[in-house]
Amino acid sequence: MNLHEYQGKEILANGGVKIQRGYVVESVEEAVKAFNRLKEETGTKFAVVKAQIHAGGRGKGGGVKLAKNEAELKEHADNILGMMLKTPQTPGGLDGEGKLVQKILVAEDSYAPDFDACKEFYVSIMMDRETKRNVIIYSTEGGMNIEEVAEETPHLVHKEYIDARLGMQGYQARKIAFNLGLSGKSFKEMTKFISKLYSAFVKNDLSLIEINPCLKNCEDEILAVDCKTTVDDNALFRHPELAAMRDTSEEDPAEVEAKEFGLNYVKLDGNVGCMVNGAGLAMATMDIIKLSGGSPANFLDVGGTADAERVENAFKIILRDPNVKAILINIFGGIVRCDRVAQGVVDAYKNMGNISVPIIVRLQGTNAEIAKELIDNSGLEVRSAVVLQEAADIVKEVLS
Repeated sequence: MNLHEYQGKEILANGGVKIQRGYVVESVEEAVKAFNRLKEETGTKFAVVKAQIHAGGRGKGGGVKLAKNEAELKEHADNILGMMLKTPQTPGGLDGEGKLVQKILVAEDSYAPDFDACKEFYVSIMMDRETKRNVIIYSTEGGMNIEEVAEETPHLVHKEYIDARLGMQGYQARKIAFNLGLSGKSFKEMTKFISKLYSAFVKNDLSLIEINPCLKNCEDEILAVDCKTTVDDNALFRHPELAAMRDTSEEDPAEVEAKEFGLNYVKLDGNVGCMVNGAGLAMATMDIIKLSGGSPANFLDVGGTADAERVENAFKIILRDPNVKAILINIFGGIVRCDRVAQGVVDAYKNMGNISVPIIVRLQGTNAEIAKELIDNSGLEVRSAVVLQEAADIVKEVLS
């Protein structure tokens, strides 16, 4: 589950991490009040207006602006609120539709009073699946062009792996501060910052924290000016306060609806809809679709109770994608009986009426032969298969 910048900063502040202070608002009038409040609390003369969407690269798309007075603040707030912000990370990139900005963060100017004395770094924490350890990735070259830095000068990007059994050690935080070229007060500040940042990562069951930029200000303090945060969905039951931060308006409507129906769904950009029970089988199904000349339009796991209602809901979600030219249903009947799934497919097909795309159903496991007979004798435009290669061949046929 992705969080907005202001939500991620709230998590960090609760963990003792220094942040760029600000207030989230939804109107120009609220933005002015937030600016005045910041001036009283922090003494800041300028304000930074930042679009709040689930995507990075907002500055490149015009979603981050510096306001030097109230008039500029009103202008920037009015322009950003309601805009369709396009960044390299929004759907379709800079050529896509972008994302609607419904909230902005009015934040203090953390670079004052001496911009030249400030230094931007990059710091992130995530799980490295290859080593099965958390890794802190950091660089002296923070800012909007970190992707180019990683591609063109990878030697400037460092990694520090953390043993989960031991947790983060003091020498590792000091090593990071040293590699970032810090000394004196800023060195001590960075070691504290890294330690508290890692504690917040673990305590809140996060799968990603990305601070870009991580700023050394003119007083040698280290603070998070930006914050991209992702929470592990599987751990949300332990954190109801984080689950309450979910913003469904930032998510794909089909994925939101799928969650309500108990379906695991991720939209892709292919032409063959997939309906499978089990994540591993879903991955194998996507592979066989690629090998057959197609491209998966989605990842959809209906789980172990693929009854008629669930199958029908899955059908509806898949068919909303105009790119879908065929649907492959691949069910292994272990816990669930194949004949029950087949009956669910037939019932869902009849209830939905006219389905214009070819449907291929491959059922294997308990009562697979009975299931095949049910589908073959249903009189519907549904083609059945028993082995996966047979299903792949039918997919290839209907796409050609």
